[in-house]
Amino acid sequence: MQKTVIVINGAGGVGKDTMCNIAARHYKVRNISSITPIKELAAVCGWKGEKTDRARKFLSDLKRLTVTYSDYPLRWCEAQYRDFLTTDEEILFVHIREAEEIRKFVDMTEGRAVTLLVRGGPKFLARRRGTGYGNVSDDDVENYPYDYYYVNEHSLPATEHHFIRLMDRIVREGKNR
Repeated sequence: MQKTVIVINGAGGVGKDTMCNIAARHYKVRNISSITPIKELAAVCGWKGEKTDRARKFLSDLKRLTVTYSDYPLRWCEAQYRDFLTTDEEILFVHIREAEEIRKFVDMTEGRAVTLLVRGGPKFLARRRGTGYGNVSDDDVENYPYDYYYVNEHSLPATEHHFIRLMDRIVREGKNR
C-alpha cells in the first residue's frame, strides 16, 4: 500500500484542518501536529486551549524551548510517523510551522515527506492584512520552499473538488512509493 506523508502548513485560520477533514472523506487519514505534545505541557502551565495571538505566542515560545532542549516535538512526530507506517492509513498529515522543524522532519523521513502550504484567498488576506501573529512560528510560514501550494479561496463544495484533485496528484506523484 502506498503511504503519503504531507507536512501541511499555513497561517492560523487559513483552513488547514478543513483541508485535512476533506481529505479524510476520500482517504484513510491520520492528522497530527508537532504542537500536540506542547499543548499537553502548556495545559500543565495553565493554558486553557484558547487560540488568541497571546496564546499562540506562548505555545510557540514553549515549543522553541523544547526543541532547543531535547527536540521533543520532532521525536513525538517521529513516533507517530513510525506507527503510521504500520497501519492501513494512506495519508499522514503533519502540521509543522517552523521551516527548520519542517526540514528536520523531511530529513527524518529520508525525503519521503512532501510539503504543502495552504494560503488564504482574498477574503482571508483582507482580514489579516498588515497584521502578524506576533510569533515566529506563525509569522514565518512562507519561509520554506514547499513542494505544493493550495489557495483556499472557493466555496466549501468547490474547495472539496479542487483540494481532492490536488491530493490525488500528490498521492500519484508522491515521493513515498
